[in-house]
Amino acid sequence: MARESWSSKTGFWLAAAGSAVGLGNIWRFPYLTGSNGGAAFVLVYLAIVLTIGVSVMIAEFVIGRSTQLNPVGAFQKLKGGVWPIVGWLGVAAGFIILSFYSVIGGWTIKYIISSFTGLINPSTDATGYFLGFIGNGPQTVLFHAIFMAVTIYIVYKGIGEGIESWCKILMPALFVLLLVLIVRAVTLPGAGAGISFYLNPDFSKINSSSLIAALGQAFFSLSLGMGAMITYGSYLGSKKTSLPQSAATVTLLDTGVAILAGFVIFPAVFAFGVAPGAGPGLTFITLPKVFALMPGGAIWSALFFVLLLFAAITSAISLLEVVVAYMVDNLKWARQKASLVIGGAIFLLGVPSALSQGAMSINILGLPFLDAMSLLSDIMLPLGGMLIALFVGWVIVDVAKKQTTIEGKFALQPVWIWILRVVAPIVIFVIFFNAVRALLGSIAL
Repeated sequence: MARESWSSKTGFWLAAAGSAVGLGNIWRFPYLTGSNGGAAFVLVYLAIVLTIGVSVMIAEFVIGRSTQLNPVGAFQKLKGGVWPIVGWLGVAAGFIILSFYSVIGGWTIKYIISSFTGLINPSTDATGYFLGFIGNGPQTVLFHAIFMAVTIYIVYKGIGEGIESWCKILMPALFVLLLVLIVRAVTLPGAGAGISFYLNPDFSKINSSSLIAALGQAFFSLSLGMGAMITYGSYLGSKKTSLPQSAATVTLLDTGVAILAGFVIFPAVFAFGVAPGAGPGLTFITLPKVFALMPGGAIWSALFFVLLLFAAITSAISLLEVVVAYMVDNLKWARQKASLVIGGAIFLLGVPSALSQGAMSINILGLPFLDAMSLLSDIMLPLGGMLIALFVGWVIVDVAKKQTTIEGKFALQPVWIWILRVVAPIVIFVIFFNAVRALLGSIAL
């Protein structure tokens, strides 16, 4: 049976951008920007994304297209030895990340419904509402199950009919929703202060912790180090698609969503006198308070959480596809069987994460289960990304040069190779070291 492939370059770009665009763009990026000085943080973030981020993404596409295999099979085919461990790291990361990512994705479904059932009301205690919801075990597991069911269904349908078709719908819809919400946000009375905060850089706010935050966000936002881009690159049947151009396009789409999300959130929170650096609670606690003060707030709230849901789904399907692709390529499972079995197993691993936020005391490494899984992934992804950069830059450099010049000249190829060999590993090691230190700190506590 022939291996599936993308039907068009545009389909590949939208799917890869969908993998990159996720909760991190619309949830994590705004609160990191707000707590690290606004525009200055954005400029630092952009510089990292357009150098380190693009370089590692091209490397992942090279591994995928040159082998037409999943991450484990790709490393086995290209070099063997100990290198397939890097592929295994990606498969394991996809499995673990999706288990808790689906829980948070389920929260967005709940909040779409809650927008019309009492949440968006000035008299509602948004903090109490959120804590009450995540402390309700049956509800959190139910919405986790709904989110996983949607994800499984799309991957079950395959590359063309499933992932590509849905990304062609969800990604344009996501951009339309963003633009509608931006128009509403920037026309609020007092929105100008938020726009000014977002566009006027204050470099005095940039310190070592800001740089590490920008490094981490740039890396995680692009879905690097988890095998997703290797897997999506492996479905590129055409040798005519330029990998550097593809990586640049996907990066610009991903970064564009993050930047646009800021134009939704900062004008809104400043218009109603809310602190821009409200932390992770910005989305599920602070913004509902803001929506409650807007005319037609329930509608705007629902649209925002639909936007968040679309972003979460497009990333979730890429995470599941990494593991499913391994089962199909290496174990010769049917896609349908792999989607159902692996999706079900991921759902079960996610149940402790769903319950650990208040319903039950489920701790590991001194942290609630969801937080521990998140911290573990924070270590796995940079480790994978660092090894991928070294592998392409040093071990298969001839393959890399060939794959990036199949369709036209890649003028920046020497710079790209240098970044993979030296700059990217050093920069990514900083992210990895910081994550390990955070893990050790939680264990010590």
